[in-house]
Amino acid sequence: MLASAYDFHLFDLDGTLVDAEWAYTRGVFDRVGNRLGRRFSDDQARILWHGLTGSRNETLRSWGIDPDAFWDAFHAEEDPRVRAESTYLHPDAERVLAAVEGPTGLVTHCQEFLTGPVLDALDLHDHFDTVVCCTESTGWKPDPTPLELAMDDLDVGPDRARGYYAGDGEGDVGAAWNAGLDAVHVERLGHAERGRCVLGDHRVESFDPLL
Repeated sequence: MLASAYDFHLFDLDGTLVDAEWAYTRGVFDRVGNRLGRRFSDDQARILWHGLTGSRNETLRSWGIDPDAFWDAFHAEEDPRVRAESTYLHPDAERVLAAVEGPTGLVTHCQEFLTGPVLDALDLHDHFDTVVCCTESTGWKPDPTPLELAMDDLDVGPDRARGYYAGDGEGDVGAAWNAGLDAVHVERLGHAERGRCVLGDHRVESFDPLL
């Protein structure tokens, strides 16, 4: 696969283009655990942060945790400034964003109050012609609606142009296919840690093969 073979480009953010330092992630889960009166192990923190089991809400329920209570606590403990300072851009992501031509969008589960500061800190705003942060009203990946909103903003679509969506999770692949796009799965953690192999139209460990 070459990105140049596509007319437009859609990307996920966390785990795909950027990642947060582990110390930040561990600290957030320590504080969330204090709010909920329980402790999250390192494995549990990684599973939820990266969505390793697919649906985070189903995982929370299987651990006896109410998802609404968890997300309320989680968002209350995420500090936009500290999150931005603790987030780094993968070098291969920087290369692909500099190289792609044509309409380019970002579709992320990362909430707007966090996404903006991260893009500011990493000087990424100019790389995207549209940014869609998923909400209850847009739906959550693998629902295609967030991707369709981005395509509407870009005035593109699978019926008019060839595009792909690149992400690190199963939901990203599902959203791409449900929206009629090619799916690029970026496996940054390795199959062993994920515990499964995620299929996609293209499977890469970095964006360099797209160049």
